[in-house]
Amino acid sequence: MKKVLLSIALCAFTLTILAQNDTQTASDSTEGFRFTTIDSVGITPVKDQNRSGTCWSYSAIGFLESELLRMGKGTYDLSEMFVVHHTMVDRAQYVVRMYGNAQFAPGGSTYDVIYCLKNYGLVPQSVMPGIKYGSTPADTLPVHTELDAVAGGIVDALTNNSKIKKLTPVWKQAISAVYDTYLGECPEIFTYNGKEYTPLSFAQMLGLNADDYVSITSYTHHPFYKQFALEVPDNWRMDQMYNVPMEEMMAIIDHAIAKGYTLGWAADVSEIGFTRKGIGVVPDADKGADLTGSDAARWLGLSETDKRDELTKKPLPEKNITQAMRQEAYDNWETTDDHGMQIFGTAKDQNGKRYYMIKNSWGTQKSNYKGIWYVSEAFMQYKTNNVLVHKNAIPKEIRKKLGI
Repeated sequence: MKKVLLSIALCAFTLTILAQNDTQTASDSTEGFRFTTIDSVGITPVKDQNRSGTCWSYSAIGFLESELLRMGKGTYDLSEMFVVHHTMVDRAQYVVRMYGNAQFAPGGSTYDVIYCLKNYGLVPQSVMPGIKYGSTPADTLPVHTELDAVAGGIVDALTNNSKIKKLTPVWKQAISAVYDTYLGECPEIFTYNGKEYTPLSFAQMLGLNADDYVSITSYTHHPFYKQFALEVPDNWRMDQMYNVPMEEMMAIIDHAIAKGYTLGWAADVSEIGFTRKGIGVVPDADKGADLTGSDAARWLGLSETDKRDELTKKPLPEKNITQAMRQEAYDNWETTDDHGMQIFGTAKDQNGKRYYMIKNSWGTQKSNYKGIWYVSEAFMQYKTNNVLVHKNAIPKEIRKKLGI
């Protein structure tokens, strides 16, 4: 048994190193972009959320796994589905309390993972891996379409039925049973490496303190250096985020990476410059013909997919992002809370332009960089909803302004 555990640990460690060091080789082989790493913080292997709206859990769990690496605790593989189970049951109760006047959806925020850490604990992936529906590798990947429909049906039936005048005390058990069936039951006690834990005692053993982590955002409809709950549907727990100017948000990200910290990243990835190939940039699509050297008539005849390919196949000039542009895009619904990922490093392209290295949860086959994305500074400025970071990773002068 000890030999098996040692082999697993060594394999995980090797994958962690590969996730950090192989990106340069992969990027060299991609037409148009060549990246050189500037700073890189330790991450655990890329996972695949597959057909599930659980990026928020994967990104924040990856963030906590990197925290354990930073703290010298070693490589851990923590269960995303334990967090999803608790979060979605809580969200169902919240929506019912609101008489259905809130969104019940499989999305969430990085704060949901921190809330779970504090109130429910954590468990290893081996203890709660999620339900496997078959014997092939694909059958082990999350497919939550049916789960979301069944759970959503229960919540909808309770909140949109005029015949129900008083709820029974057992409906919560019904919604929990759905997640038990599809994700597995959340363990009360389990054994890990020969020791017995509860989820809370396991989290305590890891040494992660939920109060060490804060969310940072940057919008002008609330005062800077104050906290507010960002108004997006998946922030249903009303996480209070610290609001800072865009330049200081970027300074926090850069300072964290330089000091050996990663960040959880909530962002909008619906833009034309964010590709499935591992690139996130902000080219000026209105100037697409000029940027790409294309004939105007030909450019106008291209499909949106072809335009995306033309604008992202090599480094091009990008928009100059301002605080006002960030706010306008948020206010007019151009910036939406689409996806959660993990920021873990910086790199430069062949022209010297800086990018951020992003760990995604779309598997290792869905980008040109084995699950890693390269996102420009302009994209980070423009499309960041918020970041999750250890409070000690924030520059002292900014912490002082925030009263942290």
